[in-house]
Amino acid sequence: MLFTETALKGAFVIGLDRKTDLRGYFARTFCVQEFQSHGLNPLVVQCNVSFNARKGTLRGMHWQTPPSAEAKLVRAMRGAIHDVIVDLRADSPTYLQHVAVELTSTNGQMLYIPEGFAHGFQTLADDTEVFYQMSEFYAPEFARGARWNDPAFGIPWPLPDPIMNDRDQSWPDFSPAP
Repeated sequence: MLFTETALKGAFVIGLDRKTDLRGYFARTFCVQEFQSHGLNPLVVQCNVSFNARKGTLRGMHWQTPPSAEAKLVRAMRGAIHDVIVDLRADSPTYLQHVAVELTSTNGQMLYIPEGFAHGFQTLADDTEVFYQMSEFYAPEFARGARWNDPAFGIPWPLPDPIMNDRDQSWPDFSPAP
């Protein structure tokens, strides 16, 4: 695996180190030892799939608070997404800054999202399937969200008029925890 840290400390784009021959390629997508050697949380307790029928679907911005803060490893298994993370760590020099990465089934890249980050994505193709590995179980009582177009984040989404569910459309603007 090829690890490239983003502008947000602790968040990495992870590329495939493809071993190619006449059959195609082989590549590792997860390794506890490699994650630990980069200081990443290697714990996986839950895996999720998000299927999105239409281009322009937007999911986010979501996170979980302690004691259920979660790290995520996200990959587009089919289609493509504009994947966005926001640093919500109040003591971080990049607090409220965001990074966006295009994850596609073709480029095979993954995004490692550490604890303390909001996450969301917009699909760039119909029939997009996203696979998540999670370090914590889903805990609804610790689930939080903020408006996808919150001015505090300043995220430029690639497609206008996103397709969203009522919950994601009704998140409030971001408010730091007391």
